[in-house]
Amino acid sequence: MDWSPGYREFAPPGGLRDTLSCLWVGVTPPGPAQTTLILPDGAADLIWQQGVRSFLAGPDTGPWPTSAPGGMVTIGARFRTGAGGTVLGLPLSEVLNRQVGAADIPALRGRTPPADLPPCCALAALTSLIADLAQLRPADPAMTHAARLLGRTASRAEAVAGELDLSERQFRRRCQASIGYGPRTLQRVLRFRRFVSAVDAGPLSGGLADAALVAGYADQSHLTRECVRLSGLTPQALVRARAAAS
Repeated sequence: MDWSPGYREFAPPGGLRDTLSCLWVGVTPPGPAQTTLILPDGAADLIWQQGVRSFLAGPDTGPWPTSAPGGMVTIGARFRTGAGGTVLGLPLSEVLNRQVGAADIPALRGRTPPADLPPCCALAALTSLIADLAQLRPADPAMTHAARLLGRTASRAEAVAGELDLSERQFRRRCQASIGYGPRTLQRVLRFRRFVSAVDAGPLSGGLADAALVAGYADQSHLTRECVRLSGLTPQALVRARAAAS
């Protein structure tokens, strides 16, 4: 494992591919504390901070600035969208836009890696804990499948509900429990992430107007409204911020 400064994602073990979208490690460079703007992505993360604590970062509907002192190692396990609520035995709507200490979540209480553990051991312990939880309460394949369908550009929430043989009200309730919010909010978040992915891939050759259409927005004005709502930044400002952070 590379423990040099920076942020890295890597695939979870094969047995956890239905539960986690990735494992990740963030190492803050030596020196002053650094602030990172976390953007909504439709996921919940179980996070271990060296020397500090373990906590669950619930799904977000807006930006979340987070600060880490120089040299801190942070390890995270990102639940696959639609899996976290079932595996944790916790409706994710209860942790929407919140960071909750592991001790306050029954399935995690007393089971997360100690804060003073070496990072390599903490990563192994965190992965083992999630494997145990997933064996006890496997991810709901219907909801992870629904999340994938909702991530498609032309998807319609009512059509996905029909495919699962659920009423729209039942579907919304199950989404709130397993994902943290309803299907239409998830569609908004995933559409925004398509735009963020395009920004991170390099210069927008067709400009913001084309990027908006490709991501699934009606037009550039629609992109601007949603970008400000979900990131606190205009699209132009977000492009500059992502470029500066890369």
